[in-house]
Amino acid sequence: MIYTVTFNPAIDYIAGVKDLKMNEINRAISEKILAGGKGINVSVVLKNLGFESIALGFIAGFTGKEIQGKVEEFGIKSDFVYIPDKFSRINVKLLLNIDGVISEETAINGDGPKISEDEVNQFMNKIENIKKEDFIVLAGSVSRNMKEDIYEKICIKVKEKGAKIVADATGKLLVNVLKHNPFLIKPNKEELEEIFGKEIKTNEEIVIYAKKLQEMGAENVLISMDKDGAILITQDKKILYSEAPKGKVENSVGSGDSMVAGFLAGFITYKDYEKALKMGIAAGSASAFSKNLATKEEILFQLSKIEKGV
Repeated sequence: MIYTVTFNPAIDYIAGVKDLKMNEINRAISEKILAGGKGINVSVVLKNLGFESIALGFIAGFTGKEIQGKVEEFGIKSDFVYIPDKFSRINVKLLLNIDGVISEETAINGDGPKISEDEVNQFMNKIENIKKEDFIVLAGSVSRNMKEDIYEKICIKVKEKGAKIVADATGKLLVNVLKHNPFLIKPNKEELEEIFGKEIKTNEEIVIYAKKLQEMGAENVLISMDKDGAILITQDKKILYSEAPKGKVENSVGSGDSMVAGFLAGFITYKDYEKALKMGIAAGSASAFSKNLATKEEILFQLSKIEKGV
């Protein structure tokens, strides 16, 4: 089983407007409401690819119930910690849509509920059932008052059970996980620069710093480079690179999460790192080229383009 963790999920309200005017009433020309959060995105793309997962994390109040409902409507199992006296955040995304072309995107992201120590303990109890053959995906930031060692606490418990850890986080959250030997981490180039305080200009430099993350404990390091594809340093020290397929970017949200889902699906299916890398890039690109998270058909189409080199 694959478990995905989203500590601070949200209701994403996405509205398209023709012209955004301050201090006036603006009318939406399109509207969409989604359950948002990096772990949830991973679960959605896994489901599209035919893989079951269980979504974990914290939900609160009426917005939390809506998040859970939308996740389960999609056919994804969930086991959230529910907090009745607060509410999960709402993110508002305004898209300037002129003749069907999105030229600007403005976002107002909510803060989310404070999580108590008791609620953290409830969450820790929910991962007791994780088994040796399972994967757990730790994705995104933690809630505002949670300690930055929460990922470490999860890793300690999961590692005792022999399950594989996947971490897609930034800064200290990611660095603190490394000593627990995660199976996979997925920083991008900018996050590498943030971790090491260095400007990175070439693929050769990316490889150098990715190897440093391996030396710090990561088994496999997947560096996403947007339109330039991705580099994978495998646990047996192989350096794999694959270009991204060409296409028009429609949506930047969720492409990194889709890459994680695609990589996992490819690895579980083929037990082959090169195929997993290509599946990851295909999934990330397919979501970027779509208005929603990618379907299986869209991912396989992009995979065929990668294999053909187009």
